[in-house]
Amino acid sequence: MDMKASELQTLLQAELLTPEVAEDREVTCGYTCDLLSWVMAHGDEGMAWVTVQTHLNVVAVAVLADMACVILPENIRMEEESLKKATDEGMRVLTSPLTAYEICGRMAAAGIAPKG
Repeated sequence: MDMKASELQTLLQAELLTPEVAEDREVTCGYTCDLLSWVMAHGDEGMAWVTVQTHLNVVAVAVLADMACVILPENIRMEEESLKKATDEGMRVLTSPLTAYEICGRMAAAGIAPKG
């Protein structure tokens, strides 16, 4: 089952850190990983990517793979330079009070498939 990034935001009790991004992309799959080279090799279009990384390269990887959004667990805040780049590139960045484990569990329960 697919859902919009805004619906995922509600499901995860998340805050949108890039409110200027108007496009509400379809989330087609979920993924969690903090090793950027691994995500570069396995990222997919429409992916909701859960990571604790907050630097500029996160945005670059998400944009390169044409992901739907980046999700930061445990109320992690992304660096301002990274948020500016995400906004410029049209990438939604969410932060949730939930742990990465809880985020993935909720996405799976809602029918968002793993990559593959």
